[in-house]
Amino acid sequence: MNPFKHARNWSTRALPVKDPNFGHAVDTSHGPILYIEDVNVSFDGFKALNNLNLFIDDGELRCIIGPNGAGKTTMMDVITGKTKPDSGSIFFGQQINLQHLSEHQISRGGIGRKFQKPTVFEALSVYENLELATADDKRVWHILSHQLTGAQRDKIDEVLYTIGLSQHVHNSAGNLSHGQKQWLEIGMLLMQSPRVLLVDEPVAGMTGEETERTAELLTSLAGKHSVIVVEHDMAFVRSIAKNVTVLHQGSVLAEGTMDQVQSNPKVIEVYLGE
Repeated sequence: MNPFKHARNWSTRALPVKDPNFGHAVDTSHGPILYIEDVNVSFDGFKALNNLNLFIDDGELRCIIGPNGAGKTTMMDVITGKTKPDSGSIFFGQQINLQHLSEHQISRGGIGRKFQKPTVFEALSVYENLELATADDKRVWHILSHQLTGAQRDKIDEVLYTIGLSQHVHNSAGNLSHGQKQWLEIGMLLMQSPRVLLVDEPVAGMTGEETERTAELLTSLAGKHSVIVVEHDMAFVRSIAKNVTVLHQGSVLAEGTMDQVQSNPKVIEVYLGE
């Protein structure tokens, strides 16, 4: 498939805006940037989310853990608009109702998601991947026919430094290591200046050195961004997490520091004791 054609088709869709607050500054005056309240999702009788309540503070790094089938992926799906809940509410800041927005609007409006498998354009260079992700105008014909502004070039340089790929700027993305591809995809999200980053199992398949570098990267992003990490690697979670949420059967089983959740008898029974 031609990646430019695919990106062009994606970027020129007409997207109706249903929420009057969409595009306005995100109101985090009360602290949280993300509110998930009493959310329920069922698939053919299976309750993937069961009165889920989760609140993410502005700028915090939160790790989400739990056994398979706990609802972690469905949680990310409802935040990003891929799945609409049967009931409950999901707000971005105080005013923006995410249920009124499409998946693409949510992505453009400040919530970025990185899936477990990297989805970079392997035939393009590292720089070209970041260029395609520029936030001002995602139409590929525009990117190919217009020079980048100084601000856009500065942004790319900043992101390259952040993700540690400044020395690989002209390399084909397909020639990067698995870990480097993961960092490049995070960089592509950063080009869009998201307020919230959802990161799914970022260190799966990484070397020990890549895992350490990923821990440094994600912790460096907290503060400027709210970072939600879904991960099974408990050593990695311990290395980055101040706050951990444990999901089980679609609900929050426990929350707290890593020491607190690891010593929780219910968590040991349903997850850590596996």
